[in-house]
Amino acid sequence: MSSRPLAILDARLLDPASGRDERGGLLVVDGRIADLGPGLGAEGLPPGCEVLRAEGLCLAPGLVDLRVMVGEPGAEHKERMDSAVAAAAAGGITAFAMRPDTEPALDDPAMLEFVARRARKLRSVKVYPWAALTRGCQGERLAEMGLLHEAGAVGFTDGPRALADARLMYRALAYATAFDALVAQHPEEPRLAEGGVMNEGWTALRLGLPGIPACAEVVMVERDLRLAEATGGRIHFAGISTAEAVAVIRRAKERGVRVSSDVTAHHLLLTEREVEGYRTYAKVTPPLRREEDREALVAGLADGTIDAVTSDHTPQDQDSKRLPFEQAAFGVVGLETLLAAGLELVHAGRLSLLRLLAAASTAPARLLGLEGGRLERGAPADLVLFDPEACWTVTEEGLHSLARNTPFEGRRFRGRVVRTLVDGRTVFRLEEECGGAV
Repeated sequence: MSSRPLAILDARLLDPASGRDERGGLLVVDGRIADLGPGLGAEGLPPGCEVLRAEGLCLAPGLVDLRVMVGEPGAEHKERMDSAVAAAAAGGITAFAMRPDTEPALDDPAMLEFVARRARKLRSVKVYPWAALTRGCQGERLAEMGLLHEAGAVGFTDGPRALADARLMYRALAYATAFDALVAQHPEEPRLAEGGVMNEGWTALRLGLPGIPACAEVVMVERDLRLAEATGGRIHFAGISTAEAVAVIRRAKERGVRVSSDVTAHHLLLTEREVEGYRTYAKVTPPLRREEDREALVAGLADGTIDAVTSDHTPQDQDSKRLPFEQAAFGVVGLETLLAAGLELVHAGRLSLLRLLAAASTAPARLLGLEGGRLERGAPADLVLFDPEACWTVTEEGLHSLARNTPFEGRRFRGRVVRTLVDGRTVFRLEEECGGAV
């Protein structure tokens, strides 16, 4: 906890949970929000209080990232826990859920405790583990879901491997209802996607690359919605990429199915055209789709059909990416560009700022059952202070992640994190002065 009270004054307070958007101050005592509002000023603060003058910059709940790959254990050369939390802090993320497809997989309580212990030692961004849905994330036998839930798992998933066995998914959803656990699925029918490396269509045909059809996604979504409806389980689709899937999920929500979904920041901004020139940094799963799909994703996020936005941070080393396109590994890094990418849509008038923050903080926290994602008295002081107008350019050298596989290299963004606080402690501070706030 912070040893001294902290007051952040003259900030634009943004709380998507309550709809708050007003100029005011916020007081942190013992790592939690003690007071906030337009009436909070320099007078009447606790003795010895540290004062931070925001000068109109935005103060919001820290972002909560639903899906982050950390190479530890097993692939520390791609990303370590310390580098992952440093990258997250630089992106305004105060908590993230770690994918379970490590080596070995997070499929027993001892592995979950390993993750928790490593994160606690760093005293920085909070890390919560997903547990493997099946043993070793292999899709053959269910993991010990009850024990893993008791050990602190925020949900169950096999990461980027879809659970193809419908009977096994049915059993998983039914069993998860005993403790109201979230089951996340990679929405891609494996046999339809087998061998594909990008979106199926004219671009893939022209480049001579095998494609992944859009129907591979909607087939899996339709199947698992039926299973969730039959069992009453909570199904989450991780990384929706097609207009058809958005439409199907919208209809399912209307009839009361317990479904949620997320979209990645790169799918909101980029399309299959990024693959031109065989750019392996644009090779992701699910693949970048058509412009029509991207538009549907933005609209689905804006109207609440899609619940959350995530980085789907998947670090890869140079040897895994600098290969012929078909052989290169899937995935991009995105922790440090999550907020900035979302702000692109705000500046373009496609999303309100509060809707973006709801999708990047409040909704993920709610889905995972975490405390964060709101500015209110008694809530953890997990905060991000950002300048929505500050311009900066993404460079590989400027990233805190060990990996450099960003699809946004050279892109100029408008909106930058100035400071990130976890339990009232500063875990990231922008080096250069910005609006007098740092």
